[in-house]
Amino acid sequence: MTTDIDDEETIRQVVERLEKKFPDIPRAQIENVARAEFTGLADRPVRDFLTILTERAAKKRLKKIGDRDPATYAPPEQSD
Repeated sequence: MTTDIDDEETIRQVVERLEKKFPDIPRAQIENVARAEFTGLADRPVRDFLTILTERAAKKRLKKIGDRDPATYAPPEQSD
């Protein structure tokens, strides 16, 4: 069974939930982490759990970021 939720919608949902859990981390950084985790999981054979797997992996990374001083948050890198 597969879902009809597209990739961008999945990322958007994850980012919205993570923003509430990590209010001190900039949205752009949360989105960057969520996209990176999603990309790493997107080619897995079972896509039904992509949203929850992306959120869990991003949450783990954001917890590490959240443990640092907010003044050290770096903006996400922009690719050219």
